[in-house]
Amino acid sequence: MAYGTRQIGSKNTLGYTVYIEKDGKPVSPFHDIPLYADESKKIYNMVVEIPRWTNAKMEINKDEKLNPIKQDVKKGKVRFVRNCFPHHGYIHNYGAFPQTWEDPNVVNPETHAKGDNDPLDVCEIGEAVGYTGEVKQVKVLGVMALLDDGETDWKVIVIDVHDPLAPKLNDIEDVEKHLPGLLRATNEWFRIYKIPDGKPENQFAFSGECKNKKYAEEVIDECSNAWKLLIGGKSKDDKGIALANTTLSGTQTYTADAGIPPAHPLADTPIDKSVDKWFFISGSA
Repeated sequence: MAYGTRQIGSKNTLGYTVYIEKDGKPVSPFHDIPLYADESKKIYNMVVEIPRWTNAKMEINKDEKLNPIKQDVKKGKVRFVRNCFPHHGYIHNYGAFPQTWEDPNVVNPETHAKGDNDPLDVCEIGEAVGYTGEVKQVKVLGVMALLDDGETDWKVIVIDVHDPLAPKLNDIEDVEKHLPGLLRATNEWFRIYKIPDGKPENQFAFSGECKNKKYAEEVIDECSNAWKLLIGGKSKDDKGIALANTTLSGTQTYTADAGIPPAHPLADTPIDKSVDKWFFISGSA
């Protein structure tokens, strides 16, 4: 499948918008891109929202038609994450699995917290830096359960199937063997990254343990089933999520033409230099 991006506006501004295209036609990264690239081989599609080592908090927009990727906004300004020493921006390619939903109407019996109302979050740990809107083919290695403001916020650990290390990484214990310290650093980053903005450190279920591949696949299946209820209009509460799609002709929210504007990319807007500041968090090492 040939996926591309349709960019509108200037990066680092409120108006910057990245639509996903398949063969030149706009699609929803939430609803239209299949979860599996190859189900028989357990190869998944991942939509990259935030490239590694960048600070702009980009995410699939649940409110707009076809769910473009846009920068998160706080108090009327685009949001950037801080640099928490020794990390710079996001430490992995960060994104989401399409056709998944962490149902906020359901409390998980093991984390004792409801879903966070987003597609399932994914951390891709390969060596290549992705780009916003890229659709990567990945294999699943494990999952962490972040507890964010009383909600379950799963973080699935994956690797690009084309990465040189991919043949050697088949479950979570392989990550520590071949990339020692990576899981500890991942846990640390998610624990502390909001502290510079005056928030307490994040907590984890399972004492921060990263669950294995089998557990992760069960989480994915659960979130996939929740999305199927959502797109089928059978969810207890759809939370006002924009469900328009251009490929699922059997759904009530299918549209042949979503009326998405043509590409109009503009030069990047410079980032305020305050974003480059490094924060030294006590006890983070």
